[in-house]
Amino acid sequence: MKLRTGLLAAVAAAAIAVAAPVQAKEFKFAFQGDLSSLDPHSLNESFLLGTLGNIYEGLVLYDENMQVIPGLAESWKTVNPTTWEFKLRKGVKFHGGQDFTADDVIFTWQRAGSKGSDQKTRAGKIKNITKVDDYTILVETPAPNPILVRDLNFLYIMDKEWSEANGTTNATSATGDDKGNFANLNANGTGPFMVKSNQADVKTVMVRNENYWKDIPSNVTQIDFTPIKEAATRVAALVSGELDLVYPVPVQDWQRLEESDGVKPLAGPEARTIFFGMDQSRDELLYSNIKGKNPFKDIKVRQAMAHALNLDAIKQKVMRNAATPAGLMVAPQINGFNEALNLPYPYDPEKAKALLAEAGYPDGFEVTIDCPNNRYVNDEKICQAAASMWAKVGVKVNVLAQPKSKYFGKVLETGGYDTSFYLLGWTPGTMDSENVLSSLIACQNKETKRGLFNLGNYCNPKIDELSAAVGSETDQDKRNAMISEAFDILKNEYGYLPIHQQPLSWGVSDRVTVNQRADNVLDYRYVVVK
Repeated sequence: MKLRTGLLAAVAAAAIAVAAPVQAKEFKFAFQGDLSSLDPHSLNESFLLGTLGNIYEGLVLYDENMQVIPGLAESWKTVNPTTWEFKLRKGVKFHGGQDFTADDVIFTWQRAGSKGSDQKTRAGKIKNITKVDDYTILVETPAPNPILVRDLNFLYIMDKEWSEANGTTNATSATGDDKGNFANLNANGTGPFMVKSNQADVKTVMVRNENYWKDIPSNVTQIDFTPIKEAATRVAALVSGELDLVYPVPVQDWQRLEESDGVKPLAGPEARTIFFGMDQSRDELLYSNIKGKNPFKDIKVRQAMAHALNLDAIKQKVMRNAATPAGLMVAPQINGFNEALNLPYPYDPEKAKALLAEAGYPDGFEVTIDCPNNRYVNDEKICQAAASMWAKVGVKVNVLAQPKSKYFGKVLETGGYDTSFYLLGWTPGTMDSENVLSSLIACQNKETKRGLFNLGNYCNPKIDELSAAVGSETDQDKRNAMISEAFDILKNEYGYLPIHQQPLSWGVSDRVTVNQRADNVLDYRYVVVK
């Protein structure tokens, strides 16, 4: 299978420095939200997984261009269409000194499927793992899976011995009801950096793992991460020299960084799509003034919500022309992107009013939307702008904006899908549309682990069928034809309301060079301080 990985590196990425002698170098950066946990199976979120990917590792890694390279597995091959043999890397030790072996891989797979885990979908891609010897395993899949290896990049391996000794054999739930879980507060991976200290909402300090099994370009010996919610404070700290990198940077501040000494904006197209989702499952919405029925089950209401949105206005006024309005649930960097389907729903408020009247809501209705306020670029502002547009057609949308830790704990499967309407962003970790189909669009199915991020449970059996077929089809042309068919059905049913692909928007000091990945992950392996 040939993926579109050649397009994955952000065009504005800074040059990657060559290997340099390791000297004591500190790197300080800020993001708009905190790490919600140190548990690698707690939350399937890009920032958390991207950060923990410097501490924990999968069987494979992404290089600076997001090409798959060997990680904790040295090699792999298919034994038959549903069985893979992985040869594990010998001599690797966890930060605590324990040897990495096949037992850790099997334990990790089982833990990723445990109650509280937000990695159930990835774990569900594997039917069984058999230990051949300490450094050889056989991985069995329910069906042929041409993208299994890419999914393993974010399935981070934990130490079985350490986990059992510390009573953390189950994942930490993102709902926050088991914050005392040992892995939530402590880490023991095999990665190039180790957690030295972690003070929630204040600072996390990581130091270099001098026993790391692989040479890396970075010369950094200590990394200080500080969550700073206010964008103006983040940018000011960068300009003043207190920090070496901040993200995201409000797009309106790009010019300021261009004109300031010693710093610059670092931007590019991100492989993330931002969208609105609606509860289309419950017979009555949890948070609405409509009782006894669910307006979002009516396609005319979903159509009305779509045609009331002026995506060009959001692009111009909220995103300062730095976003790309979308009609698809995947970005151009993702395998399976179909430009012909990416045309947004046209803005037509009069049509929206007529559709609402036809659906039996001539005076509109009221609903609450869940919206993070420190996760995506201008997330709360997008919700507020959209709410004002829906108000013009008669739908009163109350914006419940929350920090991402509370937001995810509320709306995800582990929180019981406690939402009627929400804003979410998604970058498929495999860089393939199958991930979007099986995670966001397939019907919720806890047994097969499919559709677990389909928070509103949009459900179409034909898409389910196509999604499963895409996951096992090895002919790329056939796969992409089925992906397009599934996206076409979704679009015609107004199952989701895509908004845009947001830009990568970092601010960096001239004293550092970094690699800016299209999935917005900061890989410390490529951070070099002058």
